[in-house]
Formats: sequence, C-alpha cells, structure tokens
Amino acid sequence: MLSIFLYLLSGFLIYAGVKHFTDKKFFLKAMPPYIPCHETMVFVSGIAEIIIGLGLIFDFSRSYAAWGAIALFIAVFPANIYMLTSAKFKKIPQWILWIRLPMQIGLIYWAYQYV
Repeated sequence: MLSIFLYLLSGFLIYAGVKHFTDKKFFLKAMPPYIPCHETMVFVSGIAEIIIGLGLIFDFSRSYAAWGAIALFIAVFPANIYMLTSAKFKKIPQWILWIRLPMQIGLIYWAYQYV
C-alpha cells in the first residue's frame, strides 16, 4: 500500500507544474537573469514537474521519478536564491523566502524515500 506522503509529494509536484501554466508571470519573474530562454525554461520545468509527479504514482517509474524530483529540487534552488535577493519579491515576507532555502533539503530527502 502506498503511503499518503507519496501521494502528497506527487500532488505537490503536479500542482506546481500546472501553476507554471496558470501563473506563468510569477515563474518568469522568479527566473534569475543569467538563465537563458526564460519562457522555454518555465514551460520545460512545468512539464517536468507534472511528468515527475505522475511518475511517482506508478511502481515501474517511481524510482526514476524520485531521482527526477531530486534533480528538479536542486535545479530550482538558484531561483529560490534569486527570489530572496531580488527586489521583485518584496511583497513576500522575508521569512518565507528564507525558509524556502532549507526546505529544498527536506524536499530532496522526501523524494529520496521513493528511490
């Protein structure tokens, strides 16, 4: 029987992936300037999150999806740093932006449980 935590991680990733398309402006704003092709990167990362989230559900793809989630959580870390250091996100409380940084470690550990 699958853990509720697996479904939560899967749902979190699928939701975040869909948000890339329903709130594209936010994700474009979060892209650090040194990363090329912002629109493409937002599109690709949104699709990747959806695919990884779905992949976690099935036994045959779970381990690959978990590794993909780990890679994704590492890849988005620069955007979290950019959000913390950029004046574009002054409306978000600083403590929330700070807490997102160590939260990535927790997300990586969470995904690793399904490798």
